[in-house]
Amino acid sequence: MHVRAYNYWVSLLGGRAYPSIEDLDPANIADFGANSVLLDFSMGIEDPSIQYLGRSLREECGVEASIRKISEVPSRSLLSRLTDHYLQIIANRAPIGFEAEFVGQKGHNTLYRGILMPFSSDDDTIDFIYGVINWKVMVDAETQARLAAEVEAARRDLPRTQVAAPAAWADGPSSGFSDTPVDESPLAADLLDAEAGLADLLDHARACAADVGQADQRTRAALYRALDRAYAFAEAAARNPQGYAELLEDAGIKPQARAPMTPVVKLVFGTDHDKTRLTEYAAVLTHARRQGVPAEGFAAFLSAASGGIKGIVAAERAARRPEPRPDTLAAAATSLRARAPIASLPIAAGDEEFVLLLARAGLDGMLEVVARVEGEAGLTEKAIRRAGA
Repeated sequence: MHVRAYNYWVSLLGGRAYPSIEDLDPANIADFGANSVLLDFSMGIEDPSIQYLGRSLREECGVEASIRKISEVPSRSLLSRLTDHYLQIIANRAPIGFEAEFVGQKGHNTLYRGILMPFSSDDDTIDFIYGVINWKVMVDAETQARLAAEVEAARRDLPRTQVAAPAAWADGPSSGFSDTPVDESPLAADLLDAEAGLADLLDHARACAADVGQADQRTRAALYRALDRAYAFAEAAARNPQGYAELLEDAGIKPQARAPMTPVVKLVFGTDHDKTRLTEYAAVLTHARRQGVPAEGFAAFLSAASGGIKGIVAAERAARRPEPRPDTLAAAATSLRARAPIASLPIAAGDEEFVLLLARAGLDGMLEVVARVEGEAGLTEKAIRRAGA
């Protein structure tokens, strides 16, 4: 939303240093007007007046339409997070974007992203600032991860309706935009899978990976989403090996025949990402491919896995572990028991069933036993295996 707002601001410049305040009508901006506020500095910058406050922003902050000054903005409200930045506009004389998280008035962890843009009444002085902000109220990590997995599984089941994807850039607030932002549309990923090139799939996966770890409350959900996009990219790369090889070469990453998913996660999460995590992510993707999971079923596979990511990693490591070599000692011993003796010697056998003897060749062509090898169980077992094979 803040990108679209910035494009709108640019469209109003008309070669001037700042857009004219006369060209701005927030109440008639259907795209993001409800999420915006207009500050008036014409009477001074100490306590600017609020000329417009969008409905959605007003409802979220729990303020009435009668609020007129910044000093009346409730502390710890979303509106306060936006208006706290207005002096930076005066200092920088250019739009500024910002994003962060905070615990709001209702005690909920809230992620927000916004932009403040300067306007002028005389093409030179910044006496108005227009701000647009979007936000998400987060639940606890476990609930968020479960909901994200359920939504993703449900999205996979949706019919792939062929609709025109909204543009990511535009000249105005209502030009080609739907009511839902492009990156949050439930059909956006499906359209991307169906129509985008390999590089676009990688960019989308990287964008999801960039969300991992940005906030503790959404880490697991963001990670599941990033892995889902990484798996979709891996499946597309398998269908386009030449394009995949070019992406690897551009990134300076070497393919690995024995670990084919490692380059994939390096492309998505970055080569400077924690090596242990990269290894685990690659194991998750590899196990999904080993199980024949299609790209559209990966989210459900991940959410249904016992033990989550750790459980999948353990299962993949167990699957790669070589089968234990069969114990040939018992079979060799059984074979030797059935054989006829070559000779019988008057030597006490003791408690052992098999005894290792050392012989030398005599002058008459006979073998002369010169010693009994004792205390070497490993050597005796090796001889049994060799003789009984």
